[in-house]
Amino acid sequence: MKQTTTTLALLALTSALAAPSFAQEITGFNIGVLGGENAQDRMTSNECLRKYAEETLGVPVKLFTPADYDGVIQGLLGGSLDAAILGASGYAKTYLTDPEAVEPVLVKTNLDGSSTYHSIGFARKDSGFTKLEDAKGKVLGFGDPNSTSGYLVPAVELPKAGMSVKPGEFFKDVKFTGGHEQTIVAVKNGDVDAGVTWADGLGDWEDGYNSGALRKAVDAGLVDMNDMVELWKSSPIPEGPWVVRKKLPEDAKTKFVALVAGLIEKDKDCAYGVAGGETAGFKPVTHDAYETIIEVRRLEEAGGA
Repeated sequence: MKQTTTTLALLALTSALAAPSFAQEITGFNIGVLGGENAQDRMTSNECLRKYAEETLGVPVKLFTPADYDGVIQGLLGGSLDAAILGASGYAKTYLTDPEAVEPVLVKTNLDGSSTYHSIGFARKDSGFTKLEDAKGKVLGFGDPNSTSGYLVPAVELPKAGMSVKPGEFFKDVKFTGGHEQTIVAVKNGDVDAGVTWADGLGDWEDGYNSGALRKAVDAGLVDMNDMVELWKSSPIPEGPWVVRKKLPEDAKTKFVALVAGLIEKDKDCAYGVAGGETAGFKPVTHDAYETIIEVRRLEEAGGA
């Protein structure tokens, strides 16, 4: 009996040593997916990553698709989410709220190797507008107040071009639609006269460019870009990062980051869905890449931007 007990104890110890160290500390892994399109499409686009992450980490992995950007941000701050792709402004808010909550690890790259994109001002072609200034006295649609391209960057750049984003000053009204997909649909349906969304600015307008909200809307059959016209393009914006929760076990971080970094080689179609269009994959990034956006967000929240 004593020998049996000793044998069982040794087997238990051996199993514990052989198991991944993070498996002893986490029982699940939760990935947040930013708003901007309907929840089912977000789930579908990221389901392949969920499955791969579950295989890699050896624990159940779930996707969470809050209705707005802040839902993901609060999930990361509260520790209920372990990883997510954030926009640069969303990362800035997370960092300014709690510098120890998350760390940026990877960033999407475009087909030309760059890791930037643009805020795009657009309208229906039958509006007759050729530039955003033509929408003076009309209704402008923003996406989400925590969106970099759907609010923060145009809120800084448009006033510098003489277009105040305060309702009633230059535009008759400025409305938040709730996300990028909602903005595109609102412009298409005439609920707003012009809107801003995001795209990499590469490839053809007719395709919604190579990646971004317009490309996803085209892929989903929501819009024909031949019915739309580009009115304004921002200066380049740094792509938002993949972030992971800082308090995750290092093994879990390492394995998840390696999975995402190698996703383009493992499954190109999966990488397309996760990246929102054509991509050359994900490359390492650090906090330093977002210091300018963090300062812009800090100033904007203080009313100085």
